[in-house]
Amino acid sequence: MSDHLTMDAIARLVPEGSRVLDLGCGDGALLDLLQRTRECTGYGVEIADANVLACVRRGVNVIQLNLDEGLAMFEEGSFDVVLQIDTLQHLRNAEVMLRETARVGKSGIVAFPNFAHWPNRLSVLRGRMPVTRRLPYQWYDTPNIRVGTYKDFEVLAHRNQLRVLDAFGLQDGQVVRFAPNARAGTAVFHFERDGSQ
Repeated sequence: MSDHLTMDAIARLVPEGSRVLDLGCGDGALLDLLQRTRECTGYGVEIADANVLACVRRGVNVIQLNLDEGLAMFEEGSFDVVLQIDTLQHLRNAEVMLRETARVGKSGIVAFPNFAHWPNRLSVLRGRMPVTRRLPYQWYDTPNIRVGTYKDFEVLAHRNQLRVLDAFGLQDGQVVRFAPNARAGTAVFHFERDGSQ
């Protein structure tokens, strides 16, 4: 997710001065933005060698780790915010990693391609898997091992006793609050563990 407007919208959810863990941080662009504009500190977690090198070049602290192996190295509540931006759809253990995000962070922010966006629905109605700017791969060569929708994540959050603090869609860098399940290519959720359950 390299679009600056999209990164800015997500960065605004992170309180200034937060200690941040960015899971699947890619080249470190978002964490770099948070460090420069919101005085955040923290670490990125990435598996790809080229991205780890890019993080180091940016001055972003990075740990090379396969997220499918979990976050056992981090203690409960060790970060103010844990980010999973375009990460959830690549994980084999997405639900476990969501719970781990809530365990190691006081809050979590997840963003992922919203499969229920209207152009995707239209493609499926025509009998084809969607290929869009947000989902640019053919069904047979996609790195996404799962697809989900805005509404699906609402159910998953409830099932895992997560309290949604804010939720919206993003489309072309703009926040979509009215009917985001149909009108936005990206779903964004800010959540914390629900202590009442």
